[in-house]
Amino acid sequence: MGAAANIAVIGAGLMGHGIALTFARAGHDVRVTDPMTDTLRSVLERVASSLALLGADEGEISDVLPRITLCDAVAETVQDAMFVIEAAPEKLPLKQAIFAEVEAHAPADAILASNTSVIPITQIMGGLSGRHRALGTHWWNPPHMIPLVEVIKTEWTHPGQANAMVALLSGAGKTPVMVEKDVPGFIGNRLQHALWREAVSLVENGICTAEAVDDVVKASFGRRMAVLGPLENADLVGIELTQDIHNQVLGDLDATPRASHYLQTLLDQGRTGMASGAGFRDWGPDDLAETKARIAHHLSALDALLDLKT
Repeated sequence: MGAAANIAVIGAGLMGHGIALTFARAGHDVRVTDPMTDTLRSVLERVASSLALLGADEGEISDVLPRITLCDAVAETVQDAMFVIEAAPEKLPLKQAIFAEVEAHAPADAILASNTSVIPITQIMGGLSGRHRALGTHWWNPPHMIPLVEVIKTEWTHPGQANAMVALLSGAGKTPVMVEKDVPGFIGNRLQHALWREAVSLVENGICTAEAVDDVVKASFGRRMAVLGPLENADLVGIELTQDIHNQVLGDLDATPRASHYLQTLLDQGRTGMASGAGFRDWGPDDLAETKARIAHHLSALDALLDLKT
């Protein structure tokens, strides 16, 4: 880790608390704000709980928490910041308004970053006067457990600012990947939702059940993807075989340019997802908490396994 930095996090929800945890654990001073008082006041408790799930002992938790300061206003949060990371809900006007306020109060050399899953950074940052220092940082949920952060440049982003963000993230133990062109969904969500579109299509067209889709992914290629990416795999099996497979199957895959009508059918039936008890599948009252715990356990175990091999 390099020298400690002053970092501002705008938004204290699921993503914001994990981002604050990550930087505070790496030794940085973090200021956090959120317009929802209850959300803001619960940050330290949630950070402590998340650290415990990561295996941190009481001593480490006691070291991390004092590095996080809660602020009631954006101006106070960003006034001395070297890096500002916005983690507000996925609403374009809201993010634009936040950055207008941030730019009015943050130091002129502070690097400004939006954590968004799919909104083009160009749309969020286009109204700023200092667009050269603005970029995207797409953290993955849960942000304190998933290593990847996509760093997205716009046409205005100065390379030095993007490289400084990459260095900060690397020093905090993340795996930053540079996205050279600002496109909707960046890299990860374009890949992920290409798979999800086909998964929905398989169920919608009666080819298999939702359970079968999930079992196939988890029990086959999903197991190797943590250590073997798709293009590595193409090189492993050979480009000619990859080409032959594509010539056979790609023309039969779903290519609908909009969300499947099947999703709206589920919503119309009140099947909104795990929290409601039904989505593609039926769920029990304890399944949401058990699933989150299973993911946390898996990610922690995977990190430990990969550390042993490095």
